[in-house]
Amino acid sequence: MNRPLPDALELAGLDITFGHGGKANRAVQDVSFHVARGEAFGLIGESGSGKSTVLRAVSGLNTQYEGDILLHGEVLPRLRDKAFFRHTQMVFQDPYASLHPRKMVNQVLLEPLAIHGLDRPQQRVDDVLNAVGLGPSFRFRYPHQLSGGQRQRVAIARCLILEPEILLLDEPTSALDVSVQAEILNLLHRLRRERGLTYLMVSHDLAVVAHLCERIAIMNGGRIVEELSVRQLRAGEATQPYSRTLLAATHYRPVPPEDVVA
Repeated sequence: MNRPLPDALELAGLDITFGHGGKANRAVQDVSFHVARGEAFGLIGESGSGKSTVLRAVSGLNTQYEGDILLHGEVLPRLRDKAFFRHTQMVFQDPYASLHPRKMVNQVLLEPLAIHGLDRPQQRVDDVLNAVGLGPSFRFRYPHQLSGGQRQRVAIARCLILEPEILLLDEPTSALDVSVQAEILNLLHRLRRERGLTYLMVSHDLAVVAHLCERIAIMNGGRIVEELSVRQLRAGEATQPYSRTLLAATHYRPVPPEDVVA
């Protein structure tokens, strides 16, 4: 009998505290969830709810946590190795801050290839620029010569060039204009379908997460209040008072299907 494949990601009892003694702030409390291979899972919450802190722990940017983070069923060490970063990459919120202002796009994309010793570097750069809808002509531009949407496409290309399995998405559209947000969501949707990627996405925007993800977890005060499928979210089947309050406060409405390309 074939055993089922382990989840791409699993968090078990994640706890994160900042500070000590009377000034201690328990920012994340007993957070547990799993993300299946090829799935898109979203963490939703207000500012300060702990969602981005969870993502930083998963990415290895914060090593001071209790509990376990598992990748394909194996507990990750606090200090991630190079193999982890080859297979798990993170797209940051601000495309203006995530790219080095004095480095051309070509150099930005070649650096991870050199670190991981991958072959055919220039061909990989051209291929990934095509994949994100820019093209090789963008290789010799600086970040200040790009629009916000183009910068975010470069940031996504920088992650994809290592051919990862998992993308961690930290509010990847919140710093962009509304029209550009839709373009980036379309891109992420297509890339996931074409490459079989797994997404863990953090956002305060219910409509964005509901369109990209199959399941969501709503966070408040460092805890997961409720997990819902997107079908349940759209049907208004949230059961917890906080979840219903959040939905009402954000005036959540499903994104019309024609607004995002499948």
